[in-house]
Amino acid sequence: MPPGAPLTWYLGLSAVVFAIGTVGVLVRRNIIVIFMAIELMLNAVNLTFVAFARSLGSMDGQVIVFFVMTVAAAEAAVGLAIILALFRNRETTNADELVTLRWIVLLPAAGVFFHVFLGRRAIAAVKVVGPGLVGAAFAVAVVAAFRLRALPEGGILRDHVYTWIAAGPFRADAVLRLDALSAVMALVVTGVGFLIHVYSVGYMSGDRGFARYFAYLNLFTTAMLILVLADNLVLLFVGWEGVGLCSYLLIGFWYEKPENAAAGKKAFLVNRIGDAGFLLGLFVLVWTLGRHGFWTLDVAEIERHLDVLRTATIGGWPVPVVVGLLLFMGATGKSAQLPLYVWLPDAMAGPTPVSALIHAATMVTAGVYMIARLHALYALAPAALTVVAVVGAATALFAAVIATAQTDIKRVLAYSTVSQLGYMFLGLGVGATGAAVFHLVTHAFFKALLFLGAGSVIHGLGGEQDMQRMGGLRERMPVTFWTMAAAGLAIAGVPPLAGFFSKDEIVSSAFREMPVLGVVGLVAAALTAYYTGRLLCLTFLGRSRLSHEAEHHVHESPPVMTLPLAILAVGAVAGGFLPVPALLGHRGEAGAPLALMALATGLAVGGLWLAYQLHVVHPAVPAQVAARLGGFYQLVRDKFRVDELYDAVVIRPLFAAADVAARGIDPKLIDGTVNGTGMLVAATSGVWRRLQTGNVQHYALFFLLGALALLGYYVGR
Repeated sequence: MPPGAPLTWYLGLSAVVFAIGTVGVLVRRNIIVIFMAIELMLNAVNLTFVAFARSLGSMDGQVIVFFVMTVAAAEAAVGLAIILALFRNRETTNADELVTLRWIVLLPAAGVFFHVFLGRRAIAAVKVVGPGLVGAAFAVAVVAAFRLRALPEGGILRDHVYTWIAAGPFRADAVLRLDALSAVMALVVTGVGFLIHVYSVGYMSGDRGFARYFAYLNLFTTAMLILVLADNLVLLFVGWEGVGLCSYLLIGFWYEKPENAAAGKKAFLVNRIGDAGFLLGLFVLVWTLGRHGFWTLDVAEIERHLDVLRTATIGGWPVPVVVGLLLFMGATGKSAQLPLYVWLPDAMAGPTPVSALIHAATMVTAGVYMIARLHALYALAPAALTVVAVVGAATALFAAVIATAQTDIKRVLAYSTVSQLGYMFLGLGVGATGAAVFHLVTHAFFKALLFLGAGSVIHGLGGEQDMQRMGGLRERMPVTFWTMAAAGLAIAGVPPLAGFFSKDEIVSSAFREMPVLGVVGLVAAALTAYYTGRLLCLTFLGRSRLSHEAEHHVHESPPVMTLPLAILAVGAVAGGFLPVPALLGHRGEAGAPLALMALATGLAVGGLWLAYQLHVVHPAVPAQVAARLGGFYQLVRDKFRVDELYDAVVIRPLFAAADVAARGIDPKLIDGTVNGTGMLVAATSGVWRRLQTGNVQHYALFFLLGALALLGYYVGR
């Protein structure tokens, strides 16, 4: 840096170079130019680091520059190889003529192989490769979204990877599909997922399973991307099962503790129940279409043959109703709705970033996406949609009530997720598909932020999760507080933050179709505001209730954790202005009545005010209220003892039946039959053995006796 040149000159130059590179990525069509633009952006970053290092008289920035240059060199080699391969296969470098959808899936998948085979020996590289490949997938998804936008309304991008299943008349290809719905989902999964990956670098630092953790995390992202980009329901089911497997691996990541391993198994087994219904739905669907000569599960083909499904029946029931209910059974498992929600609150046994990924950007949104994808099929089954709406509304209220009495900060957020997913299903059930997906997007911002913020608190307190042993953290963890406050106001529905717009559209649609469910939605919204305010007050406001160990350990999280919080806070604040319903072609859903918006705002503000009064101004009152409520409060705090009910009604009888089978049926009936057959053979073999003397004269005698017996039989007839 020449003497006298101010730092701002170099920062300005860096900003200009970075902007030129960004424009090149977004507007250019030649992939070589796009590649050069990316290199330009990396050089701008390097210039910034060098400028700060020289200005501060520190070598840190220059060390980071060498690291970035190393990564850029590797990226250049891989990038040029990819460009060369594409040119050989397609004889073009025009981005518009090259299909890029597969790279959205392959990039995080490549990370899985890297972490598995090289991760343990290159932990420093894992910190870059894990988040970096998901970020690259996000960049490819952005480029693909711009290509989709250039198409006429309703346009679709497809990428035929290979022919997968060809069994008789049935065919299922590995084809990826990008339309408005899958583009929104792909951007959410890769964008929010990228921030969670970056956050994980700081949160999981020093863990001996660091590489294994990122292998699972990349695999989770890959499976979810397969699910949302699948062009047929068979490939969608691959992603569907993939996220189920990854949830098991990540929830039980710290498997040394039996309770963590048990939580992973619980998630896996509960989802198997729902997936059985999902599979039956697919079987009924393909069997119905196959009877009419259409052996397919392609989404476009299903929509093309809705007239066949409209009049088809099975056992006297309309096929769309049967298929809709069976598929919804799968959704209740994946998206944690009544009665299969019980796995999700226990999913917090895994690392906190895993909770953020499951709750915000991947697994629990799968059921919502599936029904939104098949909205044309569900439109033929009003009865199934009514069930979806009622279950969603009931789940939203039920889980919100439970959240008001929990003291574990992650458990509050877990039941909050169950409740918010209920809102999405309520929207789907009343026909507000655009509003439901809109709430999915806004929820991804503020719920990821809430979970990562909770992780920051837990990290800062040395592992403490009980809100009753927190308090007074506002000044000591300011970034975490303000970002979580933004997320809390958003989920509460305070205007003009993200949750206000999406939630109000769902409630408004519910009032138009089923007013009773609209009332349920408003009550759940008031409870949401209260338990969110309670979480913020108990954690950050009031007097400190920290233990002696936590008091000395408390600190703000490092920048690698707080930067994702700040970015997500922008989404939580401004995400409500995204025109998601319009992008999905649901323009008729825009906006709720002014009176309803005012009422919802009043409930949100009232719930937050009540939480502040009870837990900051008058902190002794909640205990008095709990004492007056007596057994009901204890029932709510015990989560209505649903787990105990399932244990008594389902689990114990199954174990008892298994014990009877193991002690009685298996050894006595099954083994007895098999062993008895062997004993019978052994007992009779002695008799038959005496007849096998090896003497030819004896065999001739028996032959003669047999012949005489046959002769006597025929003569005597």
